[in-house]
Amino acid sequence: MGSRALVLIRNISWFVMNTSHGFVDRARELAPMMRERLASYVHHETPTGEADALNRLADVLGERYTALGAVATRIPAPAGDHLLASWGGAEGDQPYVLVLGHHDTVWPIGQLGARMPYADEGDLIKGPGVFDMKGGLVVFETALEILRDCDTTLGQQVRILVTADEEIGSPTGRALVEQQATGAVAALGLEPPHPDGGLKTGRHGSTRVRLSVRGVEAHAALDAGRGVSAIDELLDQLIHLRAVAAAEEQVLYNVGTIRGGSRTNVTAGEAVADLGFRFGNAAAERRVLKQLAELRPARPGASVVAEILTNRPAWGAPSSNALLEEAVRAGERVGQTVTGAPALGAADTNFAGAAGVPALDGFGPRGRGAHALHEEIVGESLVERAALLASLLSAPLPAGWRGGA
Repeated sequence: MGSRALVLIRNISWFVMNTSHGFVDRARELAPMMRERLASYVHHETPTGEADALNRLADVLGERYTALGAVATRIPAPAGDHLLASWGGAEGDQPYVLVLGHHDTVWPIGQLGARMPYADEGDLIKGPGVFDMKGGLVVFETALEILRDCDTTLGQQVRILVTADEEIGSPTGRALVEQQATGAVAALGLEPPHPDGGLKTGRHGSTRVRLSVRGVEAHAALDAGRGVSAIDELLDQLIHLRAVAAAEEQVLYNVGTIRGGSRTNVTAGEAVADLGFRFGNAAAERRVLKQLAELRPARPGASVVAEILTNRPAWGAPSSNALLEEAVRAGERVGQTVTGAPALGAADTNFAGAAGVPALDGFGPRGRGAHALHEEIVGESLVERAALLASLLSAPLPAGWRGGA
C-alpha cells in the first residue's frame, strides 16, 4: 500500500473518531432537553386502544420528526394512528434502515399520579412508560439531532415506524412492519436492552391464544347427568396443553385469564381462557400451534375452539451477525463496549428478524420494571444510547445486505 493511501486512511480514521467523540459531547449537552422531552411524553398517557390519547402524542412526534427534516405520514387505525417518517430520500429510491418503535403503553389513563408519579431523581427516572418505551423514542430523535448538530450525514436513508398497538401484539401494526421491512437493509428496535445494556440479537416468538369451550347447562344436583361442564372441559384442556409445552425444550406457557360459568348450582355452559405461548424457535412454534389447531373435547357434549389472537414469529439469533459487528464498531467509536444476546420477550422486531432482515433490538435506555410499578431508567443511559445510535446510523452498511440475512 502506498504512503498516500496510508495517509488517506489515517485521515479518514481521525475524522470518524473525532466526529464520534463529538457525538458523545453533543449527547451530553442535549441531556437536559432529553429529560424534558421524556417527561412530556410520559405525561401524554397513551394506553393501547385509547385512540384520542395516542393520536395526541402522534401529533407531537410527527411535528418533532418534521422539524428534524423527515417526511412524516400518519397511517389511520381505529384504535390509534401509526406514524411513519423518512429521512434521506423518497420511499423506494435507495436502501434504508428501518427503526421500529411504539407509543402505546400498558398503563391506563390516570396511572400517572399518586400511585405511579413521574420522578426525575437524577440517577434514575421513574414513571409509566419511561422504560417501555418512551425513553427509546427520545433516544432515537436525539440521535438524529446529534447527527444534524455535528454536520454528519446518515449512512443511508432511515425510516421509523411508530406503531400504536405493540403492547397487544400489533394486530393492526404487523402488516405495516412487514411492509416496511421488505427491502430494508436492517431493522433496529427501540425497546429496552438486556439489564447489562446488551443488545437483543433474537427474540422468542409470542402467540396469544383464546381457548373457548362450550358445555351444556343443567341443574348441578337435580339434573347433573344432563349437564356438561365447560369449566371441567377447559381445565382438562389446560392440563393437556401444559404437557404439550413441557415436551418442548424452548416453549413457555402461561394461563393469563380464566372466566366462565354462572352459578354454583348450574353446570357451566361456557368457559374461556386466554393463554400466552413463547417459542424459542420456529420448529417448536409450528409443532405447538399444530396441536392447538387439532384440539378435540375430552367429554361428549363439549366443544373446544382455539383462536389465535396475535402472533409474533420466533426470530432466531444468527450464527454469524454482521449487523452486531457493525454495532460493536459503532460503540467503539463512542467509547462503549457493545454486546448482544437473544431475549425471551417479543416485539415488532420479531416480524423483521423472522423474515430474514438483519435486525437488532434494545437501543432504548437501560433500566428495569417493564409493565411494573417500579418502572425506571438510568438517566445517564439516555446519553449513552443516543450517542451509540447516532454512531450506527452514520455508518454506511455493507453492500449486499439489502434483502439479505
